[in-house]
Amino acid sequence: KYGVRKSLMNTLNWLDTNDIAIELCEKYPDIDPQRISFPDLHNKICGLDNFIGNPQGSNEKILEAIQMLWIEESL
Repeated sequence: KYGVRKSLMNTLNWLDTNDIAIELCEKYPDIDPQRISFPDLHNKICGLDNFIGNPQGSNEKILEAIQMLWIEESL
């Protein structure tokens, strides 16, 4: 969708909620974001190739925002 140039230049951190949701939608097309647990969501975000955020830097509010955006993105 964005090509190699974007993925090499742009890193993701916890507050990049919309970009994280897009990455999750592209990387995990078979996962229903409405059914994912927060621990599993957290692990998938931390496992994204260009994610550089501190694994302890998230909270339930951030994860919920990402999940809602992922749901919207997958519609």
